[in-house]
Amino acid sequence: MKILRADIYPLSIPLIEPIKMSREIVVDAKTVLLCLTDEKGRQGWGEASVAPLMTGETLDSLIGSIRYLVEKSLSIDWLEPDNFADTFSLFLYSNASAKSCVEMALLDLYTQEACVPLWQYLRSRNKSLNELPPTAIPLLRMLGGSLEKELSDAKTFRDLGFRHWKIKIGSPSLEEDLHRVKMLCDSLAGDVISVDANCALTLTDAIRFCQSEEASRLTFVEQLIPADLSMDDFALLKNSSGIPIGLDESIHGVAELEQFIDANAIGGASLKLIKTGGIIKALECAKLLSEHKLGLNLACKIAETSLSAAATASIGFATGEVSWGFSMSNQYLKFDVCDAPLIAKHGYLEVSQLASTGIGVTPSINRVREVIAKGYSVIQC
Repeated sequence: MKILRADIYPLSIPLIEPIKMSREIVVDAKTVLLCLTDEKGRQGWGEASVAPLMTGETLDSLIGSIRYLVEKSLSIDWLEPDNFADTFSLFLYSNASAKSCVEMALLDLYTQEACVPLWQYLRSRNKSLNELPPTAIPLLRMLGGSLEKELSDAKTFRDLGFRHWKIKIGSPSLEEDLHRVKMLCDSLAGDVISVDANCALTLTDAIRFCQSEEASRLTFVEQLIPADLSMDDFALLKNSSGIPIGLDESIHGVAELEQFIDANAIGGASLKLIKTGGIIKALECAKLLSEHKLGLNLACKIAETSLSAAATASIGFATGEVSWGFSMSNQYLKFDVCDAPLIAKHGYLEVSQLASTGIGVTPSINRVREVIAKGYSVIQC
């Protein structure tokens, strides 16, 4: 499989409403789409989003790294997906987000050529599940804003079938967060409820939070403390908590995941393609979590389009269970750029929404061109 042309699209897509996280407020989705055209005229699509506080990538750095990898890719005959990541590493150190974007587009082309959907190709690598039909993936809905708004949104989306939730904490005081959590747990009793601090708490406050009565009904907590704290600190937090400790910013691949497992410092993890360096690496992480009976949350960055959502969901359909839910973030965009955007059905994503070959969704060029980021243009290689 040879690549003859590449088009890089830097995008800025407005959100339905601003999303407040512990260290930033997101008002639009800055993401990069990549379209690769092979020697037979097929087009494969990839996506990666800006995440300065998670991957260190800005729009400019992401565009530069993707362009560099693409220019190197034009001379290669791409044959075996297991070798894609090693090939990228021959040209570029680190830069997981850019590698994820290019790998996604190559896998889209590879599975189109093989006439299979990406999720089925990934599932074929898991012999124990290969013959079983995939089950729908539970979607996780994020709550934010005032407590009144959170309670109102929780009722609205619960009536629509959602049963997995994420509460952002770390901006107000610990007492305010604990009060919010208690009120929302009362309203959502019996559901899968989590909080995410995005590294904002001290170790002392994190332990206090996890030992509190207000937080006792949470299913898991995500990245309460900074990723640069010691392994001993993470182990202490886990051993002090009656709630499973999930990690996000701390986990970028199998090597880190194995270190936390060996240290008994983790109860589960949130996997994003921009952190692991691609779909194949994320699938390896998901398998490792499953082997150790740890929780799995699949997630897109705030906020990626249905393209990245479909690629991430393919891992869920391949593994068979996403116990901590799937954070499908295109649901926070004012509009999607794909022809058939993925949508929640009774709080779940069904495999029938994905096309029969490739990743499963295709961006509309006209919509893509409408949201080119201000000051940027399409880059052709």
